[in-house]
Amino acid sequence: MDRSIMTVLATIVFLPPAFAQQGDAARGQRDFQVCAPCHSLESDRNMTGPSLADLWNRKAGTLPSFSRYSQALKSSGITWDDTTLNEWLRDPQHLIPGNTMPFPGVKDAGRRGDLLAFLKEATQPGHAPPSVVQRGNQMGGMMGMMGGGAVPNLKKLEPDERVQTITHCRDTYRVTTADGKTRDFWERNLRFKTDVGEDGPQKGAPAIVSAGMMGDRADVIFAVPEEISGAISSHC
Repeated sequence: MDRSIMTVLATIVFLPPAFAQQGDAARGQRDFQVCAPCHSLESDRNMTGPSLADLWNRKAGTLPSFSRYSQALKSSGITWDDTTLNEWLRDPQHLIPGNTMPFPGVKDAGRRGDLLAFLKEATQPGHAPPSVVQRGNQMGGMMGMMGGGAVPNLKKLEPDERVQTITHCRDTYRVTTADGKTRDFWERNLRFKTDVGEDGPQKGAPAIVSAGMMGDRADVIFAVPEEISGAISSHC
């Protein structure tokens, strides 16, 4: 076979789907509704995840107004473009192992192409379509209601369930537990509750309990209401 023909065929075979076929931005906008509860298209309007405005050619983990990037993302060295975003949407953990985005990926190449076509238009400055509704924590609330199940006994806690400190900086709560680990939460994704019943936590030993289905929401439960304000410090 002629070498030039082989080269062309190889190029077609190995091009990412986002390049090999033209995505449909209108279909992609509909698919973006799954992303909208966590990502805004408005500049510096951060939610659970960072704003996607002006995303193309941005280095991963570098939006100055967003402070909850995982170390894996910040150290990845990746710049977002057609190729890297296609791989990210296909399988985030494969592209950047250890990142904290609770999203399994879009396996269908056609849907990825549609979503990329929409995002490439919508993330340009001033081009976010007004018909995309940002629902904030609405999905989280529905997921929390779907959780159900038995109420856990919080009298005896594992180290990763016992809250040691809570700090607040800008739009982020940082919760450190007795195992020495710290988790970051968008402020709308962390709820403060009390349980004065027999299954509630000991005084001075608030518990953190995962909420919802995505792993990015939690409840901090105190023994009495008076403990809540004293447990949170403002620190950046």
